[in-house]
Amino acid sequence: MTTPAPDHESTAAPVEPHRVLVLNSGSSSVKYQLLDMRDRSRLASGLVERIGEETSRLVHTPMAGGGDGPRERTGRMADHGAALRAAAEELTADGLGLDSPELAAIGHRVVHGGLRFTAPTVVTDEVLKEIERLVPVAPLHNPANITGIRTARALRPDLPQVAVFDTAFHTTMPEAAARYAIDVETADAHRIRRYGFHGTSHAYVSRRTAELLGKAPEDVNVIVLHLGNGASASAVAGGRCVETSMGLTPLEGLVMGTRSGDIDPAVTFHLKRVAGMSADEIDVLLNKRSGLVGLCGDNDMREIRRRIDEGDERATLAFDIYIHRLKKYIGAYAAVLGRVDAVAFTAGVGENSAPVREAAIAGLEGFGLAVDAGLNARRSGEPRLISPEHARVAVAVVPTDEELEIADQTFALVAPDAGQLDN
Repeated sequence: MTTPAPDHESTAAPVEPHRVLVLNSGSSSVKYQLLDMRDRSRLASGLVERIGEETSRLVHTPMAGGGDGPRERTGRMADHGAALRAAAEELTADGLGLDSPELAAIGHRVVHGGLRFTAPTVVTDEVLKEIERLVPVAPLHNPANITGIRTARALRPDLPQVAVFDTAFHTTMPEAAARYAIDVETADAHRIRRYGFHGTSHAYVSRRTAELLGKAPEDVNVIVLHLGNGASASAVAGGRCVETSMGLTPLEGLVMGTRSGDIDPAVTFHLKRVAGMSADEIDVLLNKRSGLVGLCGDNDMREIRRRIDEGDERATLAFDIYIHRLKKYIGAYAAVLGRVDAVAFTAGVGENSAPVREAAIAGLEGFGLAVDAGLNARRSGEPRLISPEHARVAVAVVPTDEELEIADQTFALVAPDAGQLDN
């Protein structure tokens, strides 16, 4: 009797889904990263920009196995569907196609989750409707995020799509911090309150700062300064946000690249009455023609520092105003927290501008804060301390990784047993 040959197809172990695709869909762009969650490594990343224009551009960078460097394609991509299909083709060319059984989920950055979404959420039709209901409080961001989700669902309707919300980390703020002092009925009717943004960054950096100190997040109080073109601060007590600088919109708080940050609300009435400006014109002024660019014509901190070195007075004043606002928030959040274990700088300016870090901490010795000049000047892509040894409060530089945070939250939701989809 002949023994039949083994059936390799039927006995092969099933593929365990372990990859997450992270999508960040803007109004005319899509950023993406594909990660292997077994070791949290990046397999590929890319950017599609100028969607809907004649000169759309996709830059795709394979990272697994060394790769051959970035690949670029140009030509009209009429909508987000075309953009994502082009990205999928590039991933397929690397053997990382969206049809792979190794893909566990697609994680989407969604800017505004309101009060309902306090954690990453698998997207259903009802969830998508609720995100749509939040469009009035995030008109520039949520529509693009929704488009990305719909497109990805069409490409892989069988795959979990997970929304990770910028606002979720800040939903732990107490009402005393989240409420504006306006008529309660009016505020509730129109969802007016302080939501905060950059939440994935603040969550990631506060946790990594605790690790840097060799402590559990619940044992550490951190002031996180996310300083990019958009900038925000947060006070994190034991892993929970208790205060943040951005409010109903990303306009409130710190001086930013093109946004004013904190301003007397009556300025808007004054501009309408005296300058005859419309609501839309004031919106553009405060969001796109203010901040550093409004003060000195530049929103690139490197260029501002170059101009300061050449004696430019407008650049110097812009820098001083930027730093003054930072100091106010550090002091305020020290008061909110009561005990500060660390101040962490992150994002483009926070990670790369030693002069900003030095100036922001200078004069705060009474709070136990100081910067070691040598450590501060040293460049590194790794989390590091820049405060003197034995400083009462640690000062850290912690590179943010919002894509990894989104991937982590997505994978934890769909594969809570580290590899098996939660059915």
